[in-house]
Amino acid sequence: MTKLSLILLASLAALPALAAEPLRVTLANLGPDGRFAPDQAFCTPSGFGPNVSPAVSWQAGPKGTQSYVLVMLDPDVPQDLSQYNKPGVTITAESPRQIFPHWLLADVPVSVTALAEGVEARGVVKGNLPLARTAYGRRGQSGFAGFMAGNPEMAGDWGGYAGPCPPLNDLRRHEYRVRVYALDVPTLPLPDRFTWADLEPALRGHILAEGEAKAAYSLNPAVK
Repeated sequence: MTKLSLILLASLAALPALAAEPLRVTLANLGPDGRFAPDQAFCTPSGFGPNVSPAVSWQAGPKGTQSYVLVMLDPDVPQDLSQYNKPGVTITAESPRQIFPHWLLADVPVSVTALAEGVEARGVVKGNLPLARTAYGRRGQSGFAGFMAGNPEMAGDWGGYAGPCPPLNDLRRHEYRVRVYALDVPTLPLPDRFTWADLEPALRGHILAEGEAKAAYSLNPAVK
């Protein structure tokens, strides 16, 4: 097995394994090739995009379900972020990757099995949405909280949905995973400013069922 294969396997292993009982998850308004629509993206070839959170729905969890968790993860983000959109640099498809969270919602009430388009984002604003408890779940920090920390114009909590924004110079097509977990508890013990690093271990031992929908996106015209 190659070193690259080992790196990718280790990255994917950081995601909780799919439970034995599946949960059907559906994303609306994708392109015919399974890509996110441009209006759902955080970034477009010309700059910031509309960043409209997609409509997502899922089937009700099995008996004993007390809440849901929804996440959107990109496991194709380059490990070396210093190469991100760097002039004269091409990020090869084989470059090491890391998981980047774009959307974290915990403690989603058991009565909620769908989120309407735009409920978690419409446009790009400084810091995105606050880390608040809403009627449809509790927001966690996306990876943009750390990515934008050094930018005074964009720094903030970065709660809510922050859509696809792969590097323009990346030769890999990014595959985004929208996952929903049905849990046996109504709430999870999470810090006030929780991240994927907090949420992932908190899920363990509580997953009754789970499923995912996938969508792709790329800003590099060389990527088919």
